[in-house]
Amino acid sequence: MSKVYIIHENSEWTVHLTKRLEELEVPYEEWHLDEGVLDLTHEPPEGIFYSRMSASSHTRGHRFAAEYTAQVLGWLEAHGRKVFNGSRALELEVSKVKQYLELNKHGVKTPKTIAAVGKHNIVKAAEEFEGNPFITKHNRAGKGLGVQLFHSVEALKSYVNGPSFEEPVDGITLIQEYIQSPESYITRCEFVGGEFLYAVRVDTSEGFELCPADACQIGDLFCPVGEEVEQKPKFQVIEGFSDPIIEKYKRVLEANNIYIAGIEFIQNQQGEIFTYDINTNTNYNSDAEASSGKFGMLELAKALKEELHAYTDAKTEVLPSSDNFRASPRDFVRS
Repeated sequence: MSKVYIIHENSEWTVHLTKRLEELEVPYEEWHLDEGVLDLTHEPPEGIFYSRMSASSHTRGHRFAAEYTAQVLGWLEAHGRKVFNGSRALELEVSKVKQYLELNKHGVKTPKTIAAVGKHNIVKAAEEFEGNPFITKHNRAGKGLGVQLFHSVEALKSYVNGPSFEEPVDGITLIQEYIQSPESYITRCEFVGGEFLYAVRVDTSEGFELCPADACQIGDLFCPVGEEVEQKPKFQVIEGFSDPIIEKYKRVLEANNIYIAGIEFIQNQQGEIFTYDINTNTNYNSDAEASSGKFGMLELAKALKEELHAYTDAKTEVLPSSDNFRASPRDFVRS
């Protein structure tokens, strides 16, 4: 029987989707790809595949999950399987440099950014900002990795050469102009099936990048999910949000075969929009959704159900033989 295969490495971020799939009676199977065995002499099972692999997988002890997933996605695509958020989506997920290049290609403004490898080059790159405030972040990011605000090169030099410096997993540190929002918030635009779902306003007064996931393990500095400050929620769905930037985002997603994503932007004092993140492993905040009556995982589950029906309608079911390849959640074995 054909089913939806969910590729991921963090069950806490996937349980909300699987619950919705169960509600809609959609057959599914999880592939937890923190490790495994991939036999290239066998074909993948029939069905559709959705990847939720995260750029921050290495912070949960899954150092090579993203690298392994890239090979699995290539294998699936080589066999003509329907993959949502496939190889290209993962390529952008693990590289902000590639995200910014792709955004710029489609006319989306991003903050001035310099990528550097090596501590001396990080300091040298910061000199290009000529006394203006700037931030550092990891190229392969997520979880607010490496995000620090600096007002001088000397302060950066002390950090880079001190004990608190965070070495990026890919060795690439980004030095980026600091865009200050007059009201200390960013906007995150959610897309399912390449279509705009809703925008959420995120309070950034206590951090630069905030994860909306209920199970987020970032810590209070970067992700105080569900908390309230002065009765004001951190995450609020914006009713009736509309901006020309949405059409540009849709073009970016279509050009890169990205089916599900959350794209974040910030506005400066003059109201200019600067986009700084494409999250292809998007999560949703349950409090914000409950208040608005809009539910991202429900819409995603509905979309996957439709895609599975379309796939099964177009595909003649073939009974498996003893030589067929069988998939398990953690690895691949022959039946």
